[in-house]
Amino acid sequence: MRHVLRWQAPHWLRIWMLASSRGGDGWLWYGLALMLAIFGGEERFAAIGAEALATGMGIAVLLTLKPAIGRTRPCGLEPHCWATLLPPDRFSFPSGHTITAFAAAMSVGGFYPEVLPALLFCAVSIAASRIILGMHYLSDVLAGAAIGTLLGYGSITLVTAIS
Repeated sequence: MRHVLRWQAPHWLRIWMLASSRGGDGWLWYGLALMLAIFGGEERFAAIGAEALATGMGIAVLLTLKPAIGRTRPCGLEPHCWATLLPPDRFSFPSGHTITAFAAAMSVGGFYPEVLPALLFCAVSIAASRIILGMHYLSDVLAGAAIGTLLGYGSITLVTAIS
């Protein structure tokens, strides 16, 4: 992780990682829900419900796990050489950005499989940004991706059963 914190990434990668991390702050998923509401067709309300359920549960999971585990963020080891983002909280495990990214991608992608590759690209970009920017360890984002994926699939199952 110290190598990542000291790495002078190319300018294009810095822009991509900063934009991806900001996209994972939540506005991207709210925008996705709005687009679904307008253009989503017959499945739109089920998809929005699944996305809201999966991301909401993801936030509940991370708010429970982060303080219980109490793992310090990598940027607590030493300052990042070029990123000046402030972490949203003190704890690292699991990555909340990654949980919500994969929860949203998998839940919406279950209803619209044709956009799943684009959603997964966004989710992976957000996860990678959290490592490159020094906010999380690899294990934090892998756990976040697994949790988010499970929540996404679970929300599809639940919403489909209710509908």
